[in-house]
Amino acid sequence: MTRFNDSETDSDVYKTLLESTRAIPWRIDWKTMRFSYIGPQIEELLGWSPESWVSVDDWADRMHPEDREFVVNFCVSQSQEGIDHEADYRALTRDGDYVWIRDVVHVVRKDGEVEALIGFMFDISERKKTEQQLIEMKQKLEELSFKDSLTGIANRRMFDSILDIEWTHATRSRQPLSLIVLDIDYFKQYNDHYGHIQGDECLKQVAEILSQAATRFKDFFARYGGEEFVFILPETDARSARRVAERCLTSIAQAQIPHEHSSVSSYVTVSMGVDTVIADRTIEPVEFIERVDRLLYKAKEAGRNRAEFGADS
Repeated sequence: MTRFNDSETDSDVYKTLLESTRAIPWRIDWKTMRFSYIGPQIEELLGWSPESWVSVDDWADRMHPEDREFVVNFCVSQSQEGIDHEADYRALTRDGDYVWIRDVVHVVRKDGEVEALIGFMFDISERKKTEQQLIEMKQKLEELSFKDSLTGIANRRMFDSILDIEWTHATRSRQPLSLIVLDIDYFKQYNDHYGHIQGDECLKQVAEILSQAATRFKDFFARYGGEEFVFILPETDARSARRVAERCLTSIAQAQIPHEHSSVSSYVTVSMGVDTVIADRTIEPVEFIERVDRLLYKAKEAGRNRAEFGADS
């Protein structure tokens, strides 16, 4: 059961590559609902031997009862529709513990019919642990004074804490981490002309607009200080970070907040620095922040109302 048929593999090299990765490859025959292959890595992760994974019943039975109904129904419905999909759930180990798994599934079709499911299992326990830490920290936001009193979003103190957590996770997982630092163009002139009370209203309005730009649960947005704001975008590559930055520029422009004394527009605009890093122990978070700050000032020097991106963006 743990061997590909000759028609399902190109070479022994391909099989060796599959079995040397930390991701666990598998294949299910749709007609019989039986495993035709599962990588030997499954035993190291969960303790169950590859030979014990016979059918989809083994997969479902080794799922946490609280996850089982939703995940099974979701995967079956997506597979029937021929839609590639992924699902997170807790998998039972042979020792009776649970490990968070992400199944990424590709649906193989032949002559318009589903023939097989091919996928990879990933151990996402570390990611889930980080998410739980984030949940707990966000719950403490009020009581630990991690909230900016003016705009209602997270403040610099919360930013420092979240960046430490995400930096540690990114270092372990080798996933990209992106950062956006931005501020309101010519905000001093705004305050001088409209007054500080209206300036505070402007800050609140900008914060509300920008908070909608990054939509994933793990994305983080804070007031960095004064008229400066910051995004932490975990597991986000340069291209995706660019899209968030462009969404920020567009949303602020569409809001058309009057700014008669701006030298770049008759409305409020923002400038930003955007960069992405694969974190490791050769660079400190403060160095990365400084790098993005330099991009912000480069955007200002280039005329403002724009984003300046790192080399890989």
